Amino acid sequence: MKNLLKKNILIPVLALSMVLTGSAFKNDFFEIAKQMEIFTTLFKEINMNYVDETNPADLMDTAIKSMLADLDPYTNFLNEQDVEAARINNTGDYIGIGAKVRTFKDKLVIVEPYKDYPADKAGLKAGDEIIKVGNTAIKGFEGLAGDLLKGTPGSQVEVTYLRQNQTKTATIDRAEVEINAVPHFSMINSNTGYIVLSRFNNKAAAQTNYALRDLKAQGAQRLILDLRGNPGGLLNESIKIVNLFVPKNQLVVTTKSQIKKYNRTYYTQNEPIDTEIPLVVLIDGASASASEIVAGALQDLDRAVIVGSRSFGKGLVQRPKQLTYGTQIKITISRYYTPSGRCIQSLDYRNRNEKGEAIKVKQENYNAFKTKNGRKVFDGGGVLPDVNLGATKNSPIIQAINQENLLFDFATQYYYNNDLSDISNFKLSDADFDHFKSYLKTNNFTFETQTEKAFLKAFEAAEKEDLTESITADYNALISSLIKSKTKAIDDNKVYLLTLLTEEIVKRYVYREGLYDYYKINDPKVKKATEILNSPLTYTGYLR
Repeated sequence: MKNLLKKNILIPVLALSMVLTGSAFKNDFFEIAKQMEIFTTLFKEINMNYVDETNPADLMDTAIKSMLADLDPYTNFLNEQDVEAARINNTGDYIGIGAKVRTFKDKLVIVEPYKDYPADKAGLKAGDEIIKVGNTAIKGFEGLAGDLLKGTPGSQVEVTYLRQNQTKTATIDRAEVEINAVPHFSMINSNTGYIVLSRFNNKAAAQTNYALRDLKAQGAQRLILDLRGNPGGLLNESIKIVNLFVPKNQLVVTTKSQIKKYNRTYYTQNEPIDTEIPLVVLIDGASASASEIVAGALQDLDRAVIVGSRSFGKGLVQRPKQLTYGTQIKITISRYYTPSGRCIQSLDYRNRNEKGEAIKVKQENYNAFKTKNGRKVFDGGGVLPDVNLGATKNSPIIQAINQENLLFDFATQYYYNNDLSDISNFKLSDADFDHFKSYLKTNNFTFETQTEKAFLKAFEAAEKEDLTESITADYNALISSLIKSKTKAIDDNKVYLLTLLTEEIVKRYVYREGLYDYYKINDPKVKKATEILNSPLTYTGYLR
């Protein structure tokens, strides 16, 4: 019986090993089978013999995530819900109420209603907290509360929600929701077009193509392509978008891996739309992956002037692999290289520090490459713009404010306290910033720095060694200084915080579409891009 059990465990283990390794066999087959058998028997023994009741699904989920965390943050296990979320991300289509929602501490909050979709038509607004869907209360609900809002097209769902401490209800007709890769395109002036590309789903190239043709028909002789905040997506879509501006059979990206079948070169396949139109591409620290392929290729080919701040630095390519029971694993299979030969990966996951964190490639270790015209470009840390307007530092204190959703909640409060008829020249004042700081205090915003944690650990060690009597005063003085420093850190980040608040508030009044119209008038990077395009000598000067 024991041998039979061992055999029954080993057979699926071997089969799984073959699926995982495919034809690569980069590791010893026997070693893989051996380790899988050890894990399988260990998992069985824990679940059969542990002193307390165990949940096999939770244990396995933890085991898988812990294993993959040792690789890189992009190699992920996708359960059935994750697979559906990935499908929506890649296609941009789903059935629901037409709103971005967030689950936060037993709350289901409307983050952004999409203009003219069901939630918007039913009167829901950003900041509304849904407390019940049909007869199901959100508080204590086990599972993904957001799934309660999904259903078949035309079906109705009743939601109960809180708005400014008042309980309201709404009946929403579900519909097919299409998330556009190009949420906005328009003319900035009589001869300059503006295209916002927010994601690389399977509609990205087609929608960018349409926007480009439409703007040219309106008289666009120059173009701004805005990739800021675009996290990437499908690699093939990025190649098609580069192809809009460069000739057929042009090398765009190369992928390299230890597995031969993933070593590929990608060339443009089609005739371009326009190889001459002056082009500026906007990027920032949240422009990643496919965004960096587009920006990096157009920079290497001297086809566009890149404006903004250094991009994220993700030079890794993932591919989903089907597993059993409707699950998947998304695996990093290769690194990609721009036409000049550079890989812009910022973090080295093969080498980690004592905390287990991936090491950032140091600037002195960047390698120089040359564009088509002989300009120097560098690898290792994202795409550095030709016109660098300074990095936006997402400091720990801003991350902490965002994690507690205080920017979002302040914008909600501002919207209900201020009736603005014209948003086009909206600007927050110093008094508004002081009000925001007071709002942080009122909501008991606390933020423990790494320095505070280190001091506390040292103080606790001193307590064990009976040394606190002589250092307590100094410790308290240090903590007091750190508290003052944190207050100063908020002031030091005033410009960026006001930018984030402004964007959030503008969306409340005129939706995301209106935010892009606001950018055309007020955004400094859009203004800089327009200024460059207005001067042919300046534009060509950057590309020489």
